[in-house]
Amino acid sequence: MITRRAFLKTIGAGAVGLAGTGCLPSMRKGGAGAAVARPNFVFILIDDLGWRDLGCFGSTFHETPNLDRLAAQGMRFTDAYAACPVCSPTRASIMTGRYPARLGLTDFIPGRGEKRGKLLPVSFKQQLPLEEVTIVEALKDAGYTSACIGKWHLGGRQFYPEKQGFDVNVAACDMGGPATYWDPYKIPTLPDRRAGEYLTDRLTDEALGFIEKNKDRPFLLYLSHYAVHNPQQAKKDIADRFRAKASAMPPAPVPAFGQEGKHKVRQVQDQPVYAGMVASVDECVGRVVRRLETLGIAGRTVIFFMSDNGGLAISEGTPTSNIPLRAGKGWLYEGGVREPLIIKWPGVTRPGSVCAVPVMSTDFYPTMLEMAGLPLHAEWHADGVSLAALLRGEALERGPLFWHYPHYSNQGGTPTGAVRDGDYKLIEFFEDDHVELYNLKDDVGEKKDLAASMPGKAADLRRKLADWRRDVGARMPTPNPAYEPEKDPKRAGAPPMQPLAAAPGFWEE
Repeated sequence: MITRRAFLKTIGAGAVGLAGTGCLPSMRKGGAGAAVARPNFVFILIDDLGWRDLGCFGSTFHETPNLDRLAAQGMRFTDAYAACPVCSPTRASIMTGRYPARLGLTDFIPGRGEKRGKLLPVSFKQQLPLEEVTIVEALKDAGYTSACIGKWHLGGRQFYPEKQGFDVNVAACDMGGPATYWDPYKIPTLPDRRAGEYLTDRLTDEALGFIEKNKDRPFLLYLSHYAVHNPQQAKKDIADRFRAKASAMPPAPVPAFGQEGKHKVRQVQDQPVYAGMVASVDECVGRVVRRLETLGIAGRTVIFFMSDNGGLAISEGTPTSNIPLRAGKGWLYEGGVREPLIIKWPGVTRPGSVCAVPVMSTDFYPTMLEMAGLPLHAEWHADGVSLAALLRGEALERGPLFWHYPHYSNQGGTPTGAVRDGDYKLIEFFEDDHVELYNLKDDVGEKKDLAASMPGKAADLRRKLADWRRDVGARMPTPNPAYEPEKDPKRAGAPPMQPLAAAPGFWEE
């Protein structure tokens, strides 16, 4: 049996032959036989950025003028979701258009390996399988060149980006976060350049070089910043600016911390170093946009901007707040999976438009194919839905969104599953088999559990979730026969789940 990857390589070889005869130009036909250049794609992915961390999404402490401008030029999605509350699975969903549960990659790589909880951890793949046809490979067949610059975190060397279709790999490896944001970076795929250089700036320099080199051909730039992931390190002058801003703030109307079970949850955005990291990301987005404009290719370049999971608001330093959303990274409450998404499709999307239709990270794959005038391949991107209609201002009917996270997170989250169907969202907790039901239209903060008052709705969504798990082959956690409640990390007095909080230089600049 031929695999999807082998099939793609077969047609790719044929395409190369056709290109040599001039039969496969990197152009598609528009109206009246006109030739229309395929668009470039710049996909900017930020690590651990929260839904409310940008000015255009409601932050009054962080400063993001370039991203606010980008939102004013494109479409801002208010109900966009990561496919998982942690990084590797969401990144895999972007590359494949498939749910993490279908891929069998449901936790950050390599995972906690924690066996003190009530349930045993589910084993999962430690890499993005090579058998998957990535969006990069699908676009390569149409004449695109591509670069992965920044974080990858989808397997060891034999599964690096160049093994998944990328032509260029800068700073992408199996690392989940940088040892430091200052050169020397200690990243095996990023040569040191200048002592004291800032990583976010360096990755942007590399991105600008790739754009300049490929300005005359269609390209996909996957600019995957390590920021704003720990360690929390910002440029001193920028952090000092936010220190002054924080010191001038009036007393917050709410306490700095609330509670999510036994865990503290940050409720106020006032951290100068984190704000400095966000500001550097924003500055670098502005540099990319300006370079596209200077080169005269901004009008044929689609820009995507998103985060891979919710903001870090629980454990591991709590540098941001996701309020009004509940919880944060590592949880299936909205704070863990709802993301800031901006898409600019020049000449198509109405500037400054806002979309409240629920969308997910699985959707980018078919969206890019349709934008490029290429056929959709449901067998490759089985769970994604093209967002092109929404970006054109048209209606889009889609089914429920699903999540499966059968793991204990570093931030205190427990094994759970979830489904959003319309305005309603149900979360199923695997430890004790209870469910919670929320109407997100009326209660985006998930404060009022409706499961008891709407048992029919809860039962319907629970059935849909179970049916979906069977369809994708989701693996469920099993009881831990050696479970000892007194050693459960979630219980008071037990060692905290904060392995990164003690990392050297955690709050250094």
